[in-house]
Amino acid sequence: MKQDQHHILGIHVDDRIKRASDVQQLLTDYGCNIKTRIGLHEVTGKFCAGFGLILLEMIGETGKIGELAKKLEAIEGVSVQQMVFDHP
Repeated sequence: MKQDQHHILGIHVDDRIKRASDVQQLLTDYGCNIKTRIGLHEVTGKFCAGFGLILLEMIGETGKIGELAKKLEAIEGVSVQQMVFDHP
């Protein structure tokens, strides 16, 4: 099946310790729509940042992807940005 668009969600979490379980539950609920997941946060020696960024490569219906983004944004301290690339 040809994919006409490439959907990427960028999720910024301002307090990973407080928000992780709520975010993880949604990612689990939509797991069949997540092709690739990359987590980024600052870690050096004795420092581990409380904030983080998650990048998701999404597949499936656009409506489901938008639904996940909306539910994530409803979590306090979580913001979502979307990138959509068209493939001719």
